Amino acid sequence: MTTTTLMTIRTTMSITMPTDVTPQSDELALLGLMQLVSPSLPIGAFAFSQGLESAFELGWVSDEASLADWLSGVLEDGLTRCELPVLARLHQAIGQGDSNTIAQWDTWLAATRETAELAAEDSRLGASLKRLLGSLNLMPSEDSLPSLLPVQSGYVTLFAYTAHTRGVSVRHTLLGFAWAWLENQLAVACKALPLGHTAAQRVIEQLRPALVGAVDQALSLDDEELGPVLPGLALASALHETQYSRLFRS
Repeated sequence: MTTTTLMTIRTTMSITMPTDVTPQSDELALLGLMQLVSPSLPIGAFAFSQGLESAFELGWVSDEASLADWLSGVLEDGLTRCELPVLARLHQAIGQGDSNTIAQWDTWLAATRETAELAAEDSRLGASLKRLLGSLNLMPSEDSLPSLLPVQSGYVTLFAYTAHTRGVSVRHTLLGFAWAWLENQLAVACKALPLGHTAAQRVIEQLRPALVGAVDQALSLDDEELGPVLPGLALASALHETQYSRLFRS
């Protein structure tokens, strides 16, 4: 990345790249990111649909085209305005050892979870990722943890911590998070809809440019511009709590 490009990013997003990341090769950072976004990461993400299963039941999403529309909307009005920009802020705060800012954004994210299921998903995935990091000797001891991360950090906060530990850049961290979200949503669709894997790949091809655009926009937003606008997803998630028959926990 050129100096001019880096200065432009810093100016538009008002966030500096962390300077105290443990030096690692680009290859190790890439592999660390691939490990973090892999569907085989044992944190149980496959058990959650984020309201998508309810949207199937309600008939809001019924085929490849409506699935692509739903995912585009969640990406544009949800991740772009919530998880992705906050992930960048958490990555920077972790690099600076700024526990107050970390706690602030972790709490802010928890407050955006509009249903019990969405809140439970975030906390359970966070707890699972924390246990995994501990088993890999990548987590601070419990004695030092409160000085850096909240004891019950959410999933996004732990994702940012893991990416920073792996030496993954801010931008690649956001791209990886968005990719993991999309891949999980398509796995849900393949299980709960008559949607084949080829159709899922077509959706990926359609949304790949949107993921890049979402990261670009997320990095340009100021704090006062943040906040998800997903009433349909919130309603679907709330209705899912009492859905008669379901495969997923959210």
